[in-house]
Parts: sequence; structure tokens; C-alpha cells
Amino acid sequence: MSDARTRTPSTTTGTDVLLYLLLGVAALGIGGGSLAWLFGNLTNSAVGSGPWAPLKPVQALFHPETLWPHLDRPAPLTGCYAIPAVFLLTASVVGAKLWLRFRTNKQGLADHRALGDLLPKKAATKATGLRPSLAGTKPTDVAPDDRGVLLGSLKPGSAEVRSSWEDVLLAIMAPRSGKTSGLAIPAILRAPGAVLLTSNKAANDAFTATLDERARVGTVWTLDPQQIAHAEQTMWWDILSDAHDLTGARRLAQHFVTASIDESSSGDFWSTAAANTLTALFLAAARGRRPVTEVTAWLASPADRTPIDLLTDAGLDAVAAQLQGTVAGAVETRDGIFENARQYASCLLDPRIAAWVTPPQGTSKLREFKPEEFASSHGTLYLLSKDGGGSASAIIAAAADAVMRAAVIQAERDGGRLDPPLLAILDEAANVCKIQDLPDLYSHLGSRGVIPITILQSYRQGQRVWGETGMDALWSAATIKLIGSGIDDADFADKLSRLAGDHDVQTLSVSHSDSGHSSSVSMRQERVLPPDKIRALPKGSALLLATGVRPALLDLKPWYREPNADRLGAASKQATAAITERALAKDRPGRDQYGPAA
Repeated sequence: MSDARTRTPSTTTGTDVLLYLLLGVAALGIGGGSLAWLFGNLTNSAVGSGPWAPLKPVQALFHPETLWPHLDRPAPLTGCYAIPAVFLLTASVVGAKLWLRFRTNKQGLADHRALGDLLPKKAATKATGLRPSLAGTKPTDVAPDDRGVLLGSLKPGSAEVRSSWEDVLLAIMAPRSGKTSGLAIPAILRAPGAVLLTSNKAANDAFTATLDERARVGTVWTLDPQQIAHAEQTMWWDILSDAHDLTGARRLAQHFVTASIDESSSGDFWSTAAANTLTALFLAAARGRRPVTEVTAWLASPADRTPIDLLTDAGLDAVAAQLQGTVAGAVETRDGIFENARQYASCLLDPRIAAWVTPPQGTSKLREFKPEEFASSHGTLYLLSKDGGGSASAIIAAAADAVMRAAVIQAERDGGRLDPPLLAILDEAANVCKIQDLPDLYSHLGSRGVIPITILQSYRQGQRVWGETGMDALWSAATIKLIGSGIDDADFADKLSRLAGDHDVQTLSVSHSDSGHSSSVSMRQERVLPPDKIRALPKGSALLLATGVRPALLDLKPWYREPNADRLGAASKQATAAITERALAKDRPGRDQYGPAA
């Protein structure tokens, strides 16, 4: 009768550890003694103190004076110990690094060789080919931040891993997993060109952590229609600047629709009809040189023929006829369409929000933000908005979209690629920057030198905005994917586990019987990263999925661990304190809640 059982042995048992420890001590002793004997004889010969001593490693290591009695000076005797110690230490460090690389490969994850294109040497070489300004520069002379976006360091180890200037990034990280401190902020601080950031927070976030530093590089623009940072308005942007043709007006209308509804409601009759109505009204306002606030007035009075006349005068007869047909249709249908359109554009009813996207009145000295000029600058644009109903997220999405499209146009003028590249960090993209065709934009933005980093809290959050098909397209189009800790979606964790694949694991089978026992070793396949391990990724680490490369584990490099962290931290605290002070000042009696608009 036999009892058979199968188990996967650990890499080391208690007996193995003791055996390896004894072998290691013996190897160090023999190696150190032999080196001490060798360098002792060399030292003895150098000072001319007699013939070589016989090979006695123990005496050479512990009692060198018995082998070389003539070496009575401290310096020669020190050489018997110091030189072998340095040699052994160097060999140990090199051996440890080689072992770490070997161990990583055994786990089925990407090692240094697999990630070669993302490591410093090849990343620098690739950057010289992607950026005309670096053409002819030796890879060794390329500054680290000119190589690409810093993603982290390979785990285990310390080699920096960077995406190239043609990669497009998607990060799925739960709150408190390091998405801001370990990805967004370092990317902003290290960016060689213009930077765009969307966010629904200001204090103690990417805004305050980078504001002072980016002001040293170029002009800082803050579009804050809902006063997230409680700053006085110093700029305005003409939201109708790209709505002078049907394509631009339709994109602008779609931003207002997408900001107000989920993907499940898009495409139905009412949302489509409302989008068409907003398209016609935005186009009429742009062609008639009217402010965007005129659109809300026209929505309140469907019988007003002004937009139809403006479209007709501009030669847009087909659009005018469509709008006329909507206005002249059944009252219930017309009112339903206009009511939906009014809800989508409701944020423009607030004059304090509308002031940021309409030309200033009188002698105001507000600066006009022009996306086409910003794209080729070293400036920074902070786009801040609350999320939820009635927010200005449609304006934020429209501004981000305008900047990226302007950057693409500038890239075409520059020969096909923007240099330095523009970094668009779409933090809280599913809340405050819902660009409907973002998955399609991902297919070509990287090749133009426009590098988007879309940051989501979960995969399902993206599905809510772009639908299952759209989110799958965004996932597939992203050439660099970072998965942070806190993934609680079992289906998504299993999907990641399957993408990581399997690796061979040694299995020991032990059979027991009356006559004794026998054992055999076989190989079986096991998931490289089971779903539970993906969920339990430690904070500050991330799973990297790069196109054509096995998954790799990275240690994020948060900004507060950088050499200049003290200075950055002090500036961040000062900026946060200023926000608090402005907020308190607006709550004092006699002050408007939002402060002056101009």
C-alpha cells in the first residue's frame, strides 16, 4: 500500500540553507586565504624581503607575520588584507547583481535583456532618432530626462526604466497607490517641453507640487473655472476658436454631451439630436463672432431665428436647414431636444465659469491662451475642474483636446514630429476629461511627439466612459501600461494574470509504501503572476506591460525621494497654504464666493 503526494519544494529548505552557508563560509575562507597568500607574496617580492612563502591560506589570512617575518611595516601587511577584501567585495557585488538578473528571469518576468529598449543605453539611442534636436548627439551625452518618461526602476535592481518619445501610456492605479506622487509629478518635473495636466484637486496634489518648478521653465497657465485652486483669473480661452467649421463645432458639442452622460446613454435619439443642435449653435456663434454665452440664450428661446440667419449668411445652408427642421418640428420633440441640450451646456449659465471661455469686457488685461502657441512652448497648462453634475469638465476636455490637436498640427509643420514633445497627463480622465474618441487618438498621437498619459482608478471606470469596446481599444492602443496596487476587480486581475502567462515550476513527487519511499522531480506550468499576487502588489510598485515584452515589476520613483525633495516639498506646502488663504479670504463677509472674475 502506498501513499503518493505531490508538492512544490521551496527554493531552499532548512538543510539547504545550512549547507549553502557552510559552503559559502568555506569558499570565502579559502578564497580570502589564497588571495592573502598571493598578495602577501607579491608584497614581499616588491620590497625584496625574501623568497615566496609556501601555500598556507589560513596562516596568510590570520597570521601573515609567520610567513613573512620581514614585513614588519604596517603598509605592506595591510596590503595582505585590504587588497583581497576589496577584490572579494567587488566580486560579491557583481555576483549578486548577476544572481538578481538570473532570479528575475526564472520567475518568468522580464529581465534587463528583455527590457533593453527601455533602459538608459538604448533609450538614449532611440531618443536621438526620434527628436531632431538630439540628432548627432552621442547617446552617452543625452540627458536622462531627454530619453523618455521615467516609469520607475526595474525590480529587483535600480536600473531606470523609461518609455520612449513615441510611446502612449495608460496607467490604472487605485487611490493611494502612487499614481500622482510616483508617476504624474515626476513626469511633469522632468518634461523637456510643454506639459498639460488635468485634475480635480489642487491642494497637496500635482498642482501644488509642480507649480513653482514649472514656473522656472516657462509660462504657467491655470484654467480653473470652478475655483479648485481659488486663484484669481488671469487668463481666458476662446472655446469657439476651433468651432468655425462643422468638424470643430461637432467635436466641441460632443465634449459637452460626453461630460454629461455615460457611454450607455450615448447614441440614443435624444443625445444625438441634442448634439446636432449644439453643433449648429456653436457653429453659428463662431461664424457670427458671438460669445459662447449666446448659445445658452438661443437654447432658452428655440423660436429665435438668429442662429439660423447666421448660418445662412455664412453659406452653411444645410446646417441652417437642419436647425430649422428641429425648431419647426413637433413641439414635444423640439422641447425634448432643446431641454437635453440645455442640460449638457448648463455650466455656461454660470457667468463665473463662462468668463474663462469668453472674450473679456472693457480694458481687462487677461492673457489669452492660444493652444497653437502653447504646443511649441515650454509652458504648463493646469486644467482644473470638479466632477459630477453641473461641473466644468466639458470645458476641461475641450481645452485638452484643443491643445493636443494643435500640437499635432504643429508637428506636421515641423516635419512630422513635435520637438520637444508635449506631455499630456490626463489624470482623473474618466471624471474631468472625457474625450470620446481618445482611444482613436492614441493610435497616432505618439508618432507626432504628443505623449498622453491617461490615468484611471480602475478598468471599469474606463468602460463607463468609453464602453467595453472603446476601453478595449484604449488598452490595446497603449504601448505602455502601468498597473498599480489595489486592483480589486477579479476579472481584470485574472485578465492581467493570463497576459503575464505561465512559467515552468519544479515539482517534487514523494511516494510512501511499506517498503520505503521514493521521490521524483517533474516540471509543471504555473501562472507567473496569480490574480491574488496582482491584487497584493505593494504600494509604490507597478506591473509594466510594454508592447512586445514580457511583464516586469517596477519600483516607482516618487518625487519626495529625489535629491531636491526638500525644496519641492517646501514649495508645495507654500502653494497649498496660499490656496487655503485664498479660500478663507473668499469666505469672509463682503467677499464674493469666487472672488473677482477678472
